[in-house]
Amino acid sequence: MPQPADLVLRNARIHTVDPDRPEAEALAVTAGRIAWLGADADADAWIGADTRVVDAAGRRVLPGFVDAHNHVRLGSDAACVQLAGARTLDEIHARIRAWHAANPDAAWIEAEAFDYSAIPGGRMPRAEDLDPATGGTPAIVFSYDVHTAWLNTAALRLLGITRDSGVLPYGRVHKDDATGEPTGFIKDFAIRGLSREGHRALKELGVPWASDDRQYGRLARSLDDAIRFGITTVVEPQNSLDDLALFARAREEGRLRSRIVAALFHPRGTTDADLDEFAAAAKEFDDDRLSVGPLKLYIDDVVEPRTAALLEPYRGCAHHRGDTFYPADEFAGLLAKLDARGFQCFVHATGDRGIRTVLDAVEHARAQNGPRDARHQVVHVECLDPDDVPRFAALGVVACMQPRHCAPEIAGPGQDWAENVGEERWHKAWPMRSLHDAGAVLAFSSDWNVAEMDPMVGIYTAVTRKPLAGGEAWMPAETVDVATAVHGYTMGSAYANFLEHERGSLTVGKLADFVVLSRDILAAAPEDIPGTVCETVVVGGEIVHQA
Repeated sequence: MPQPADLVLRNARIHTVDPDRPEAEALAVTAGRIAWLGADADADAWIGADTRVVDAAGRRVLPGFVDAHNHVRLGSDAACVQLAGARTLDEIHARIRAWHAANPDAAWIEAEAFDYSAIPGGRMPRAEDLDPATGGTPAIVFSYDVHTAWLNTAALRLLGITRDSGVLPYGRVHKDDATGEPTGFIKDFAIRGLSREGHRALKELGVPWASDDRQYGRLARSLDDAIRFGITTVVEPQNSLDDLALFARAREEGRLRSRIVAALFHPRGTTDADLDEFAAAAKEFDDDRLSVGPLKLYIDDVVEPRTAALLEPYRGCAHHRGDTFYPADEFAGLLAKLDARGFQCFVHATGDRGIRTVLDAVEHARAQNGPRDARHQVVHVECLDPDDVPRFAALGVVACMQPRHCAPEIAGPGQDWAENVGEERWHKAWPMRSLHDAGAVLAFSSDWNVAEMDPMVGIYTAVTRKPLAGGEAWMPAETVDVATAVHGYTMGSAYANFLEHERGSLTVGKLADFVVLSRDILAAAPEDIPGTVCETVVVGGEIVHQA
């Protein structure tokens, strides 16, 4: 007879994501790990006087979700004007005015989730677009993808940005072609403003958004959301060494209910001494609750402001096709160097030329260092040339993708993404099915706060490629089925982060991380998937959330 378990889940419909035992009706947990899976009729043998028994009432159970790319440090900031859903400049003005009226003594106006398409004519925003709503109070507005920032005239003055300014610690100043004056638009914010140096510069300049307390507040709220959505492992893809103290604080204060994998940002100019510090941090933070290790790099930017690197020019442009942040040869050498030191690399790449540059670099690293199980990731994979689809599996490169990004109301016809690449390249957009059919590992994620954190929203979009409110699908040939989408959010993301022996499936010996859903998404109509909630969330055998 087995020893009584700490927790028994019974009367369940368990989808294990383990091909050796795809389904079960009950499971037992001992010391935080799964001790047994089987038929409900056999569960009694695992129940003792002190065993906690959870009756799933016939509901669907899945492994806890592993969100492979989730910026929990950047989640919605309660002190910011929220611009999500503001589709016009007038609506942006109205929201900012309302916030300012409620906070008349604020030293700064800060806003987030600005959508590029709100500016008429497809142009980028300017300070004078912001001034009517902000007056003489300095204002900074972050785009929904946090890749750019938008300043008003008062902020330009306070931050000392003039026609002589160029590359700042926190971004690159965009200037008017005719006058040479700064427009108020700051590019490369994700690359510079979220770096160690950029963040320190913003703090020294007195931008409240960059303060330690505001950072921790964002992290704590996002961690609460993550566990509510059944995300039992969060991969935070871009951190400096300074940021690790925030996770340590969250752990000490009991806010770290999800497990964390923190990648360290490798901006251009990172030194060998920095790499030594990164390796030391990976040794210091290395347990099943908080681990550090992968490196985050950028090869290009994003399609919406036409800063992603494309093979052919942007629609309507004779020559402009975006730039890579490194020449191809230099990046190949850098990746080979990092690979030789044993680092795993997450490389942001959205344009087809950017993605090809990364794949070429991985190929070069394998040729120079010999093949190894590196599991380098191309993150986003938004516009992929068909010729490069088979190279992911061939090179062992993981496609870390965010299904929600390809929703028609975000990237489809009439939106900046689709208009900038042009209809002739729409077949390259987020080719999830093509990659899956070619044997690539798909690691799915939210990219919060660029898109909704809820995995149900991502699964729905991967399965339908329809708007969240319903309607016509965009590029439906690249949909995947529900089981494949679930795999991407569980085992795919676990494998992508070398966690497949501990997480990603419900298997005897693995960590007991699982969710009980309000609806069986494997059998539900696709339009019902987004309304599904996690009624119970268990991490390491401990119930950490109940709806």
